[in-house]
Amino acid sequence: MNIYQIPAPERDCMHEDHHEHTDYSHAFKIGVALNVGFIIVEVVFGLMADSLVLLADAGHNLSDVLGLVLAWGAGYLTQREATDRRTYGWRKTSILAALFNGIILLVAIGGVGWEAIRRFNDPSHVAGATIIWVAGIGVIVNGITALLFMSGRERDLNIRGAFLHMAADAGVSAGVVLAGIGIIITGWQWLDSAFSLLIVVIVFIGTWGLLKDSFNLALDAVPRHINTEEVKNYLSGLPGVTQVHDLHIWGMSTTEVALTAHLVKQSTEDDDSLIAEMKKELHNRFGIEHITIQWERGEELFNCEDSCEI
Repeated sequence: MNIYQIPAPERDCMHEDHHEHTDYSHAFKIGVALNVGFIIVEVVFGLMADSLVLLADAGHNLSDVLGLVLAWGAGYLTQREATDRRTYGWRKTSILAALFNGIILLVAIGGVGWEAIRRFNDPSHVAGATIIWVAGIGVIVNGITALLFMSGRERDLNIRGAFLHMAADAGVSAGVVLAGIGIIITGWQWLDSAFSLLIVVIVFIGTWGLLKDSFNLALDAVPRHINTEEVKNYLSGLPGVTQVHDLHIWGMSTTEVALTAHLVKQSTEDDDSLIAEMKKELHNRFGIEHITIQWERGEELFNCEDSCEI
C-alpha cells in the first residue's frame, strides 16, 4: 500500500493565473468603488424620493459589492500559509464568508419584501423622475463594471461570475428605470412596490443559489461543477487500475478542489508516469488541484470494513 500526495500544478504552470489575478485586482478596486458610490446615491435619493424600489436596488447593489469583495478576497485568503494547527491554511474562510453573506442578504431582502407588500395597501407618493435618473446611473455603473471583467470571463470562473452578476444588475437597474417611467406615465404609485418585489425575487434567486452552494461546500460536498461519476470513470480507465474506492472530492475553498482516492493496481509498473498523467488530467479536465492517491496492490487490502464503494 503506497500513498502519494500529488501536489498542485507546478508554480510555473500557475504563473500566468497569478498575473491575471493581480491585473484583475485593479478591476475589483474600481468595481467596488463605483458600486459603493452608487449605493450611497441610491440610498440618499431613495429616502428623499420615498422610493422603495431605489432602496431595494441599493440592497441589491450591496450584494454585488459583497460578492465582488468576496471574489477579490478569496484569492488572497487561499494564499495564507498553512500552520501546524491549520493544515489547510485559511482556505475555508472564503466559503464561510459566502455562507454568512447569503444569510445576511436573505434577512435584508425579507425586510424589503415585507415593506413592499405593506405599501400596496398604502402607497406613498414617489418621484418618478428621480427614480429614472438615479437608476440610469446604475445602468452605466453596472455596465462599466461588467466590462472590466469581460476579457477574462472565458478563462476564470470567478471572473465570469463577476461579469454575469454585474451584467444582470445592469438589466435590473434598467427595470427600475421602467418603473419610474411607468409612474410618470400612469401615475400608478404601486408600481414602485411592484418593481421592488420583482427585485426581491431576482435577488432571492441569486442569494438562494449562493447560500445553497456555500452550505454544501461548508459540509465538504462535491463542488457543483464536478461530476463524481465522470471522475471515477476516468480513474477506473487508467492502465492497470482494476478498482476505485474511497473516492472523496471536496472544495478546500471557493476556488480550490481536493481529491483523495484508493486505486487497486496489481503492478507497480509505470506508477510514476501514471501519477504525472493523473495530476495533469484531473487538473485540466475537472479543475482538481490537490490530489492524494493511495495505491493498493492486493484485493485483500480492498476488502476492508472501512472501504466505501463510490
